[in-house]
Amino acid sequence: QVQLMESGGGSVQAGGSLQLSCAASGTGAGLCMAWFRQAPGKERERVAVVDKYETAHYADSVKGRFTISRDVAKNTLSLQMDSLTPDDTAMYYCAASGTENRWCAALALPGDYRFWGQGTQVTVSS
Repeated sequence: QVQLMESGGGSVQAGGSLQLSCAASGTGAGLCMAWFRQAPGKERERVAVVDKYETAHYADSVKGRFTISRDVAKNTLSLQMDSLTPDDTAMYYCAASGTENRWCAALALPGDYRFWGQGTQVTVSS
């Protein structure tokens, strides 16, 4: 069983930066770990995903602004968010696939991930 805990959310003005962190406890997080976000009234969407070998994939809306990283030894996941805009306002969730045999880029839906954190709020004001 894996437990995930996010930290680092907060409020920032447009153009600013935030770094989110996710600490995983237990074993079995799997090949893929990802950050999702969900804004009020919208579906949960994958922001970025990374495998154990640091191969990352990003949503088009965040490419060039967000950077996902993973430390397998420390069992942590991070998301550096730069050039934030009000459209980035959402609850951000850390997720782990819990499997070893899938190409991470293909794991785009919330149902592809077995383990979830409670979320951390990011609010960007204009």
